[in-house]
Amino acid sequence: MAEDDRRGDEVLDTLRRHAKRITTAKRAVVGVLVDSRDHLTAEEVTREVQRSWPDVSPSTVYRILEELEDLALVVHSHAGHAAAVYHLAGRSHGHVTCEACHVTFEVPSDVFDLMAHELEASFGFELDRHHVALAGVCAACRTRRRAVP
Repeated sequence: MAEDDRRGDEVLDTLRRHAKRITTAKRAVVGVLVDSRDHLTAEEVTREVQRSWPDVSPSTVYRILEELEDLALVVHSHAGHAAAVYHLAGRSHGHVTCEACHVTFEVPSDVFDLMAHELEASFGFELDRHHVALAGVCAACRTRRRAVP
């Protein structure tokens, strides 16, 4: 069994353990998230689901994403002023977003460890690395800015 198939089955098994119905729409949303290597907006998930199941409404996709998130199967993040993006929960990571080109990069969790520790020690604040992206300017955009006379 392929890794993606196993991951999809794990998500569906978790839904069953929580006495959630497994509908065609849920299978489709899970399939899109499993197959995607990117973080997707709800609109992008809807568009992908509707390629095979055109009758699945955007509101249904939103409800499914919310249900998956409530069960800690999906994580959503906010990057700058863009729409929230969703991805399957898994390895912990954070996000940084370039304010110039608007690209969001995944950053390994350990990069945030020192900051998370300091926030906890100084303010009693527990950092949620997934939810919000740190803003800044990426190396490529900084290089382009320096090149402009």
